Amino acid sequence: MGLREIFRSKKDCGHVSELVKVEPDSPDSCLKCVEMGDTWVNLRVCLHCGHVGCCDASKNKHATGHHKETGHPMIQSYQPDETWRYCYVDDRRVTDADSPARR
Repeated sequence: MGLREIFRSKKDCGHVSELVKVEPDSPDSCLKCVEMGDTWVNLRVCLHCGHVGCCDASKNKHATGHHKETGHPMIQSYQPDETWRYCYVDDRRVTDADSPARR
């Protein structure tokens, strides 16, 4: 790997180009937490399939669990007025107002 590729890999997340519009599987809750009768702190939506899961500040960490089970690399905050994205594979936050996720 040359210097250009190393610099690019630290700067850019190549998974952004893989994103398509997704339909979240829940409008306002972590369905796994609901099934368990549990609560959550914040929600995240998978930008590859639309799975909505609770964040890592929540006891169950269902969004990260979904990534570990499926390998889907990117999530987005599912909180009102937040548009940030995070790539698990590249371990970096990606900010972009043009979200492919629909609320």
